[in-house]
Amino acid sequence: MNIVKVDAMGDNCPIPVIKTKKALDALTESAIVEVSVDNEIALQNVIKMANQKELSTTSETINENHFIIRIQYGDVESQEVQKEEILCKVDKEEKTVVVLSSDKMGEGNDDLGKVLIKGFIYALTQLDKYPKSILLYNSGVKLSSEGSDSIEDLKILENNGVEILSCGTCLNFYELSDKLKVGSVTNMYTIVEELSSATNVIRP
Repeated sequence: MNIVKVDAMGDNCPIPVIKTKKALDALTESAIVEVSVDNEIALQNVIKMANQKELSTTSETINENHFIIRIQYGDVESQEVQKEEILCKVDKEEKTVVVLSSDKMGEGNDDLGKVLIKGFIYALTQLDKYPKSILLYNSGVKLSSEGSDSIEDLKILENNGVEILSCGTCLNFYELSDKLKVGSVTNMYTIVEELSSATNVIRP
């Protein structure tokens, strides 16, 4: 079987995902796409992207700075049918995306801002119709990490099908990569995809 190699060593988010996606999109026959990355965030993001495309993956740790993801790309025709079915389904749905770019809500007093954002997230759990996803970036990732007062409310939303997506670069910046308590790590490419496909974006 044809093996397509993608070298994403030393690349920052979201370059590994974009390189892998381009390699997959260029395929016209069955193949294995072998992606090399140098950090676990990139590893998780590439695997997640492949899973979203319903492609099977395996991963191998060469050392602490070298990981390999192997993505099985199968029958192109059946995959195109799956993509069309998914796209049709999305087009018929209202897609509300909530953006939390700070661990506070509004300008002014920080303590008040933290009280307000906690109340906002709780209010989301009381809606009759939940949003499709919640994107957390910059200091917003603190809301999904250890020590946050909103973990339980975010877990309620996640258990009801809401995707809780926290920016991996931001988690690294705030040294919270090993303290994420709800949802999953995402990258800038996925954030852009979520926002561009949304029919409604809420920014408190």
